[in-house]
Amino acid sequence: MRWVWFFLSIVTLLIAWTGPLPELSEKAFFGHMIMHMLNVAIAAPLFSLALAGGKFDLTAKYPLLFAPIPAAVVELIVVWGWHAPLPHHFAREQTIGFIAEQGSFFICGVWLWLSAFGGEGSEKPGVHLRKQRRQGAGIIGLLLTAMHMTFLGALLGLAPRPLYPHHSGYASLGPLEDQHLGGAIMLIVGAIAYLAGGLYLARKMMKPKKTAKLLEAT
Repeated sequence: MRWVWFFLSIVTLLIAWTGPLPELSEKAFFGHMIMHMLNVAIAAPLFSLALAGGKFDLTAKYPLLFAPIPAAVVELIVVWGWHAPLPHHFAREQTIGFIAEQGSFFICGVWLWLSAFGGEGSEKPGVHLRKQRRQGAGIIGLLLTAMHMTFLGALLGLAPRPLYPHHSGYASLGPLEDQHLGGAIMLIVGAIAYLAGGLYLARKMMKPKKTAKLLEAT
C-alpha cells in the first residue's frame, strides 16, 4: 500500500508544479491557493503515509525533531508569513521566491504530517504507549493547523478590501472576488484535510486491539 501513497503524492506534485497552475498562480490568487493546498493538504499527507513505518521514517530516530506540535507551530509561521503582502508579492514576481514559497509549504507539510503519522511500523515491546502519545500530539497539531487554516481562509475570504495590491483579478473576477475565492479554497480544503487527519489518528487510538497492547506494555 505504501507505494500507492507515494505514487499518488508524486502525481499530485506533478499536477501542482508542471501543469498550468504555476503560470495561473502568477495572475490569479485562487490559482496560488489551489497550488498551496495541493502541496500541503494532499501531496504532503500522501507522501508522509508512504514514509510512515518504513525505512525512511525518521520519527523514532529523531523524536524531538519530529514532534507534531512544534512542527504545527512552524507551519503556522511559514504559512502566515508567506501570506503577508510583501512576501506574497515576492513569490509572485520572482521565480526564486515562488520556489521558496511552494517548496517550504510542501516541506513543512511533510514535516507535520510525518510527525503525526510516523512510527506506524514498529511493533517492539514497550513502544505502544509512545506511539499513542505521538498520535495524541499529532491530533492536537493537525487540529491546530485546521484552525489556523480556517481562520486565515476566513480572513482572506471575508475581507472587505483586497489585501494584495499587486493582484488585479483574473478574467471576469475582480481582485476582491479573486481573493475571496482563494480564501474559500483554503478554508474548505485546508480545514477538511487536517480535520480528517486528526480524526484518522483518533480512530487509530481507539482501536480495541491497540488498547489491549497498551495495557500489556504498561
